[in-house]
Amino acid sequence: MKTINVVAAVIQHAGQILCVQRGVGEHAYVSEKWEFPGGKVEAGESNEEALAREIREELHLDIVVAEFLMTIDHTYPNFRILLHTYLCTAPHRRITLTEHLSFCWLPTIELDTLDWAAADLPIVARLVSPAF
Repeated sequence: MKTINVVAAVIQHAGQILCVQRGVGEHAYVSEKWEFPGGKVEAGESNEEALAREIREELHLDIVVAEFLMTIDHTYPNFRILLHTYLCTAPHRRITLTEHLSFCWLPTIELDTLDWAAADLPIVARLVSPAF
């Protein structure tokens, strides 16, 4: 089974977090699900560099990668994903969608109202946890 190394950004601005909705894809179990934006790490890139690049490419947004949050090791039916997640900040909320269907900014307490991709669920659980 193929393992994919990816990064994700929990982008915070003015007390809310950016959530993006995936487009329709070849795998129904992730199609149109919500996720934290990010993408694949390319050869020679650090996770932080990959994350900043992916957010610029997909959302036309410059972010500050603040700190590592957690790594998720999740196996979908057709592939395994290692999802390295970072807390990030953005200077504003203006984005341009280039790959996603939709986006929203939500307060932490409302994150669990969306239909998340399975690999992102542990991140949501951590963020909405009273211990966070």
